[in-house]
Amino acid sequence: MNESLVIIPTYNEAHNIGRLIDILLSLEIGVDVLIVDDGSPDGTADQVKKKMKQYEDRIHLIERSGKLGLGTAYVAGFKYALEKKYIYICEMDADFSHNPTDIPRLIKTVKNGEADVAVGSRYSKGISIVNWPLSRLILSYGANLYARFITGLPIKDTTAGFKCIQRKVIESINLNKISSNGYAFQIEIHFRAWKAGFTLKEVSIIFKEREEGVSKMSRSIVREAVWRVWSLKFKSLVGTL
Repeated sequence: MNESLVIIPTYNEAHNIGRLIDILLSLEIGVDVLIVDDGSPDGTADQVKKKMKQYEDRIHLIERSGKLGLGTAYVAGFKYALEKKYIYICEMDADFSHNPTDIPRLIKTVKNGEADVAVGSRYSKGISIVNWPLSRLILSYGANLYARFITGLPIKDTTAGFKCIQRKVIESINLNKISSNGYAFQIEIHFRAWKAGFTLKEVSIIFKEREEGVSKMSRSIVREAVWRVWSLKFKSLVGTL
């Protein structure tokens, strides 16, 4: 078993997941991979099982009964990582919007003691996003400005879903209290880590629009993020975070 685990939530990623696993397991830093699949009807879990036979103990799979959401998928992954004693716990998407070859930089940032949470950032050095329509770029950038203003988070990409987290950070968070389930989940993890006294550092990445499949973005996800930042801020003020 390696000391680093990459958690990847999936829903209908059969075209991407095999290639992504191959790249991750060939990295210079040895990592294990955990797929949390929400009952993908396209056979994503079947593709993962084929890779499990190829790579033996380096790939793990949690199959869930339906589309239960991003936040609960990561919570399940975090609990698995703690149970199996992983030290460096990474998050990433399955659609190649995150470059898997950036994983070593994120892990090394935490491993070298530069931060407790290394955030793969789209906005730390200007805007490093490829192939997004202007409307989505404005929505994302505006949402991050809004979240930073309300919460005070010391990072520009508050909604980043590409990161490495030191085990002690996750151990300090009551995972059962996390209530966000869309992109607000990322804001909540960053906020809880920061308020617990851990250091966050942005590592600049190039973010690309997904290569295959359909974006999971929806109006409900946006609405959740809008009100969740106020909820987190209020809870931190009254000491119920």
